[in-house]
Amino acid sequence: MAAGRLPARVLEQLLSYLELPDLLSCSLVCRHWRRCLEADENSEVWRGLCGRLLADEAAGSDVLCSLGSYKAKLRALRHAWSPGDCSRNVYIKKNGFTLHRNPIAQSTDGARAHIGFSEGRHAWEIWWEGPLGTVAVIGVATKRAPMQCQGYVALLGSDDQSWGWNLVDNYLLHNGELSGNFPQCNNAPKYQIGERIRVILDMEDKTLAFERGYEFLGIAFRGLPKASLYPAVSAVYGNTEVTMVYLGKPLDG
Repeated sequence: MAAGRLPARVLEQLLSYLELPDLLSCSLVCRHWRRCLEADENSEVWRGLCGRLLADEAAGSDVLCSLGSYKAKLRALRHAWSPGDCSRNVYIKKNGFTLHRNPIAQSTDGARAHIGFSEGRHAWEIWWEGPLGTVAVIGVATKRAPMQCQGYVALLGSDDQSWGWNLVDNYLLHNGELSGNFPQCNNAPKYQIGERIRVILDMEDKTLAFERGYEFLGIAFRGLPKASLYPAVSAVYGNTEVTMVYLGKPLDG
């Protein structure tokens, strides 16, 4: 029997033994195989792979509560913080989605995600699980942006390779300069620990926007470069933790 004619249930059982890179290759074999992988994001294929790859610390917590399928959880894991692309004073916890900043004096420390974006529209949630300190910045950065520096500064946004929103004072930062208050309203509320902020990167319109809960806060940056931009963060407070979960394409409206 030709591979393209295998019954869907048989094909699903076979694919459930493969790892993620192999599944990505299988999706290119033919339309039948692609449909099998895309039709049900909670199929045995994705459930089994999620069980093998997703740490118990993440599966048993509310970190991924915004995601509705096994495939979405695996996608988020692929886009999580990169242990090899962060400050030496930062480590990624066992759940795979939360960074921990060690209590190092006079240092600002950052991290980038595994995957950057040069096209398409993307959204992710990010939240602090400890004190903000004097500077706590979320945003995007190119691969050239530094992820560590001396002193307590707004590292993300300190050069022309990164764009950030300092949650402590509600200032936007780029190229070492303040780009105005955000959100642009009188007496904008300050960030509360544990509050999830949704970051929306639109590489079609070259904009970066933010949401709080179900409230769209507005576009923070326009005219972003045609380059690969990575979810990024910088922190200064010892033992603070920051979690980031990739959501996929943002929902409009």
